[in-house]
Amino acid sequence: MLIGYARVSTSGQTLETQIDKLEAAGVEKIFKEKKSGARADAREQLNAMLDYVREGDVVVITKMDRMARSMRDLLNLVAQLDEKGVGLKVLDQAIDTTTPEGKMTYQILGVVSEFELAIRKQRIDDGVARLREQGIEPFKGRPPKIKKEEVEKAIEETGSKAAAAKKLGISRDSVYRVLRQAA
Repeated sequence: MLIGYARVSTSGQTLETQIDKLEAAGVEKIFKEKKSGARADAREQLNAMLDYVREGDVVVITKMDRMARSMRDLLNLVAQLDEKGVGLKVLDQAIDTTTPEGKMTYQILGVVSEFELAIRKQRIDDGVARLREQGIEPFKGRPPKIKKEEVEKAIEETGSKAAAAKKLGISRDSVYRVLRQAA
């Protein structure tokens, strides 16, 4: 039996394209979810699919990153499938672990994907280090649009924080945040 697994990371994304491809490949049952792929244990439908599959089944996905976010995760998942006698087909990368060639291709592409992730992480780390050398904190957020003095003056003029917020065109939460951060 062909068993499909489709996943998108956020609720704003759609599963339609993946489902269309899986159905076109002849998949009979599809497990689908909208969850981040960062942690395999948090993906209920992935775990349900792993429990569901039986010897002789083939799990079909559209891309490797739909099932796993790291090479270690992918290797662990494929090992679980292998132990059950279940194959894996990846449609967009033409991988089929039910053949020796497909197994080799899967392993090579997995290593390349892991390498790309490591290179991307290194570039980000280098950029963050460069910014910090220049005295810029990259994860600080944008600077406030309004100064504490302006908020205090508006409170003094209007007599309340709510009225000051209205006068300044900001929320009451912003008034409290500005006063708290600058204290």
